[in-house]
Amino acid sequence: MPRIGSYTLYTVETGRFRLDGGAMFGIVPKPLWERYAPADERNRILLNMRCLLLEGNNRLILIDNGIGDKLDEKFRDIYAVDHDYAELHRSLQRLGFSAADITDVILTHLHFDHCGGSTRRVGDRLEVTFPNATFYVQRRHWEWARHPNLRERASFLPENLEPLEASGQLRLLEGPGEVLPGITVEVVNGHTEAQQIVRIDGPEGTLVFVADLIPTHVHLRPVWNMGYDIRPLVTLEEKLAFLERAEANGWHLFFEHDPEVVVVSLHRTEREIAAVHPRPLAELF
Repeated sequence: MPRIGSYTLYTVETGRFRLDGGAMFGIVPKPLWERYAPADERNRILLNMRCLLLEGNNRLILIDNGIGDKLDEKFRDIYAVDHDYAELHRSLQRLGFSAADITDVILTHLHFDHCGGSTRRVGDRLEVTFPNATFYVQRRHWEWARHPNLRERASFLPENLEPLEASGQLRLLEGPGEVLPGITVEVVNGHTEAQQIVRIDGPEGTLVFVADLIPTHVHLRPVWNMGYDIRPLVTLEEKLAFLERAEANGWHLFFEHDPEVVVVSLHRTEREIAAVHPRPLAELF
């Protein structure tokens, strides 16, 4: 597996699910987006819940953790949740790790498909899945999620948040900066208040976990943004600014939701900044 600085990097697949294609592409007409993301009979497109694991400096750091396993049948049906494809704990075990080995969890934001694996149901109670981990969330986003607006309320589930709040394992961050050696978060506000994307830097290069700023490689196009975004014009500005920096600095991007593409590099053409060299994480450098 590739290394950046002190860290060995692993892909952790936690399952697949489906969301409405129109919601995933906002103002883009279906005849355009369905070329890249075919919809099922309920207009839902396939998405992965792909996380990143970093091992090094006597730490095991997980970035996001999928949708979790607390779902009832109605929820599974609405979102076509597929844990036969992959599941968090099986994926960790395949790499030789367990939930108890995780020392740190960086949550990009608290929508259920990014943080649902943080807690689990044991009998009639809920508990934190990673008993030895510190959880990192932006303070502004935590407060946003604990007092949700009507638009996002269905994405912030109490069963994902309340056990964390009671655990003493939560660390609230005050804006961008280095969270752990070689690992920096940047804050963006278009998709939701104070989402954090995660940058891993080292002499080998830089990889950015772009989360829902750019959920799939198709969303690199400037106006191909989600209807879920609370501030679509802010997303547009943030994405353009980020892509300029990423291309200029030779950063590589890691996609959480793309069903096929894990990592890309960027190349500037006459018209745009485009994704090139799609590849698995193992072929990062």
